Amino acid sequence: MLALYCRGSRAASFACSARLSCLLPEVAAPRRRVGGPFRGCGGGGGAPARLSSAEGEAERRLAPPRPSSSCTPPHCRPLRHGACLSPQPAAAASSSMQLFQYPEVYREETSVDDYHGCKICDPYSWLEDPDSEQTKAFVEAQNKITVPFLEQCAVRGLFKEQMTELYDYPKYSCHFKKGKRYFHFYNSGLQNQRVLYVQDSLDADAKVFLDPNKLSDDGTVALRGYAFSEDGEYFAYGLSSSGSDWVTIKFMKVDGTEELADTLEMVKFSCMAWTHDGKGMFYNCYPKQDGKSDGTETSTNLHQKLYYHVLGTDQSKDVLCAEFPHEPKWMGGAEVSDDGQYALLSIREGCDPVNRLWYCNLQKESNGITGLLHWVKLIDNFDAEYEYVTNEGTVFTFKTNRHAPNYRLINIDFSDPEESKWKVLVPEHGRDVLEWAACVRSNFLVLCYLHDVKNVLQLHDLTTGAHLKTLPLDVGSIVGYSGQKKDSEIFYQFTSFLSPGIIYHCDLTKEELEPRVFREVTVKGFDPSAYQTVQVFYPSKDGTKIPMFVVHKKGIKLDGSHPAFLYGYGGFNISITPSYSVSRLIFVRHLGGILAVANIRGGGEYGETWHKGGILANKQNCFDDFQCAAEYLIKEGYTSPKKLTINGGSNGGLLVAACANQRPDLFGCVIAQVGVMDMLKFHKFTIGHAWTTDFGCSDYKEQFAWLYKYSPLHNIKIPEGEGVQYPATLLLTADHDDRVVPLHSLKFIATLQYVVGRSPKQTNPLLIHVDTKAGHGAGKPTAKVIEEASDMFAFIARCLNLEWIE
Repeated sequence: MLALYCRGSRAASFACSARLSCLLPEVAAPRRRVGGPFRGCGGGGGAPARLSSAEGEAERRLAPPRPSSSCTPPHCRPLRHGACLSPQPAAAASSSMQLFQYPEVYREETSVDDYHGCKICDPYSWLEDPDSEQTKAFVEAQNKITVPFLEQCAVRGLFKEQMTELYDYPKYSCHFKKGKRYFHFYNSGLQNQRVLYVQDSLDADAKVFLDPNKLSDDGTVALRGYAFSEDGEYFAYGLSSSGSDWVTIKFMKVDGTEELADTLEMVKFSCMAWTHDGKGMFYNCYPKQDGKSDGTETSTNLHQKLYYHVLGTDQSKDVLCAEFPHEPKWMGGAEVSDDGQYALLSIREGCDPVNRLWYCNLQKESNGITGLLHWVKLIDNFDAEYEYVTNEGTVFTFKTNRHAPNYRLINIDFSDPEESKWKVLVPEHGRDVLEWAACVRSNFLVLCYLHDVKNVLQLHDLTTGAHLKTLPLDVGSIVGYSGQKKDSEIFYQFTSFLSPGIIYHCDLTKEELEPRVFREVTVKGFDPSAYQTVQVFYPSKDGTKIPMFVVHKKGIKLDGSHPAFLYGYGGFNISITPSYSVSRLIFVRHLGGILAVANIRGGGEYGETWHKGGILANKQNCFDDFQCAAEYLIKEGYTSPKKLTINGGSNGGLLVAACANQRPDLFGCVIAQVGVMDMLKFHKFTIGHAWTTDFGCSDYKEQFAWLYKYSPLHNIKIPEGEGVQYPATLLLTADHDDRVVPLHSLKFIATLQYVVGRSPKQTNPLLIHVDTKAGHGAGKPTAKVIEEASDMFAFIARCLNLEWIE
């Protein structure tokens, strides 16, 4: 979930609640919003802005320590597995690496769970309590090994210096109009958080409207969602601390940037939708729970409700508008129709692209919004997805995958809503995926398609659906858009692997609809002409052709000598499209590397068919696709196994850990960020229950069988074969990650060090770094982004024996 995307079309802020709760690729490529990217769906978990950059979603047992003669608690007493950690840079040959001194970690052998008659030991279940002294000691002991190892990497200082220099370029969002003013986000280069600016016109001077950098000394308070009232005179905005998904909503009067007293708490995965009279706003929150709610807890999130807040009143007076007491996992996000007459309620129970759709005619609420609204259940099943685009009276246009896995636009007349009466406005494309649609200048539709993982932007007629124009676009991604039905202009932002961002502006009142470059960003000291991007299609294990982007310096020899960095995600219908990453380009430029991004199944690159091909019982396809990507890079001479690093975050962390378990011979290094590692218990913590739509759930016997087969935590073993050891591994997590709670990574590294780390042939390091005041990735300050990237690539350089190239 995580969006730094410019929100323009409909500033609904966070996204359709449940889609926010999905797993997001961590500090990876921009997440493609399954729905209108700038209205609602996508943002926090099922999708995100990186300012057009790729840097930067149960029963707990605490085992008592064993009696010991040592004065050091047994769960953190050093266990000597061989020689102490060498301060010298690691050599490529395993014989020159020294063995590691990992902490001795207490194992509760009596901690056993019964899954449908299958008894499984969970000896590190005590690590599920983040507040215990034992867990804190474990984290401290692990960091005491990892931090010196990273700091001693010869490349780290050089990488951080270069990263700081090349990341220091201006980062803009699209301009968007609210009321009579224009707004846009801007980061001068190294500011921890981007700043929101306001202008009276496009030619007027820009003034600071909201600067999140002033809200904390270290940049860990971030803007998470916002919404302007219809007339643009009031502004609601969410703030999160230390990367947590919990949000506090505040309010401002736009004229004079006057702070208002209104404050909304216990908000998470929320919509933000003003009624057009400007009196108040719909939002979501959870009931107060026992214990803390600061992002370090693991308690599950259930019984989300929809409220209406009247401006100028206390939150205790807010009006309950929708609740689902018999369906605790349901989440319902509201939005208000373009004409202000209807409230639309999109209900989800997981991260699948399906929703119920209820509506309320606000003009028929005779007493105003004073209680539970009179909802009409237009769609009352979870068979397909329906995303509101616009309406003309009672005729509503929706983007849907109903009988259309690549999505299409349909019209439903609320006065005659039988499915047999629905009309197709824009048919499904045979191959390309309709990612989002927006209405602008009353009668135009802007449609964004994905064609072989590259965006295509089109203008259509709202009345007939006819194609009017394809807007010119290079090979890459649309990562920003603004333009509402009442606007007569649009802005859209393009990025690619080698271009940080071009913003286009198109005046729709002119006869010739020709976009112009509004702003183009270049990075000082980086020459994109020295590099090239190619897209290949390689066969997976079952013969399916998988697309993959490969970026490298021009003129390289394909002799297997180059280090490679292979990234993947493969889940939640999220498409990984081209994105600009300073850290990855430094790897290519100064470490002689190859960057590869594999668009494996489970994502949304080819619609719902592609998504379903990599979920539930088909999840192994994701791992096969990724391993075949590695084999392709090796076979074609880009790299060799000992020089190949794999990386993924969140669901991608699960991906790389599972692949390392299944094919340790194929990789030299693994970087797993905030990964889901315990596939038998993930649904018991925070919002994990929403991911069962992709993964399944161990509560069901058939699903338990397929989860247990690949669960990273439960499939760790010493690699077989002479000279084969587990790849050098670095896990990254953070104390305030309440999307994928840190216990996943803690239990995995404890098991990995115990099972594999004690083997005499295991000389590759198996380490974890647990960050503080950080979460799943959303709102991460620039300083932390740079530190984390420097850690990652320093670890890679040291473990693969890479030298810095000036």
